Amino acid sequence: MSQDNATSDTAAKTATANNLPSRKASSAPQPHRGGGSLAFALLLSLVAVGGAGYVGWRQYVQETGVRDAVHATAGLDTRVANMEHTLETIDNERNLLRQRLGDADQVNRSLREELLGQAERTRNLEDAVAKLSEKTLSGHDGMLLDETESLLRMAKERYALFHDAQGAAAAYALADQTLAAVNDGAFSGLRQSLNAEREALSKSQPAAQSAALDALTQLRAATTELPLKPLDTPADAAATDTWSRVRRALTDVIRVQRVNSAPLAVADARFARELVALDLAQAQSALLAYDSAGYAAALKRADANLAAQFDTQAPTVQQVRSKLATLAAQLPSSAPVELGAALSELRNLRSVHALKPPAAAAEAAKPSSGAKP
Repeated sequence: MSQDNATSDTAAKTATANNLPSRKASSAPQPHRGGGSLAFALLLSLVAVGGAGYVGWRQYVQETGVRDAVHATAGLDTRVANMEHTLETIDNERNLLRQRLGDADQVNRSLREELLGQAERTRNLEDAVAKLSEKTLSGHDGMLLDETESLLRMAKERYALFHDAQGAAAAYALADQTLAAVNDGAFSGLRQSLNAEREALSKSQPAAQSAALDALTQLRAATTELPLKPLDTPADAAATDTWSRVRRALTDVIRVQRVNSAPLAVADARFARELVALDLAQAQSALLAYDSAGYAAALKRADANLAAQFDTQAPTVQQVRSKLATLAAQLPSSAPVELGAALSELRNLRSVHALKPPAAAAEAAKPSSGAKP
């Protein structure tokens, strides 16, 4: 289109140049008419130049758009290629991940099979251990449990008959050592009950009670040396009047002995000492039996016998009586210990767990082993 316009413009210019002399010759007589034609030609020239510029500008715009479109197409091609490469990489990674998941599934399947095998082996091992524990309990453990039961029964009877807390505590200590050697774990909780009764026995006889028993033993031994109450009063012996001197002179010739007026005759001194010793022994037995009333009554009888049969003015008798008053103030404060809980628990455990028949023990072991995964 632009070329046609340029050709037409060139032709117009050539025709105009060829016709110019004739126009000048013809227009010589009319000068005002030639100026209008020139202006029109110039206008046409300007229009042609504008059209050519517009056409050139449109071609430039089109070429620029094509160039940008080419560049954009090249960028899109690059991005598409990168995206394809990325998708290919993702596809490879997905295939690799699928392969790894398959391998992990196989490993998990094999581990599950091994776990099931281990569970079966564990059940078999538990059954074997249960049978072994039954055999051990029926032999060695049974003998140890018999010895433990014998020691606990002996400690209970010794404490009930003789109130020997120390001896019973020693028997409990031996029973605890014997029970510790038992292999069956079902009897481990029994040692707590056994140790609790052992501690109660150790605390039931405090040091003050032992000291009181020793003091009563010393007082029983001291009664053999205490002086008895004299038959004559000290006032008669110290009198200096005439009749007193006569009476003392006659006593060398005639001795008068009182039978009923004196508390005891001199020949019965042994009986008086044994009576006080018997009261002290009763006090000891009451102290061991935790009998506060009997303990106080025995000490009161011993003090009354000392006041009635012995010389209360003698320092040794006064010391014994003061000691009795001190012991009377120290009454036993703790109650007897109740024993037998550990022995009953041992018997119950042996009847329920240790001495089950083999068939019953196997049936009891099967549900417990089967419940485990």
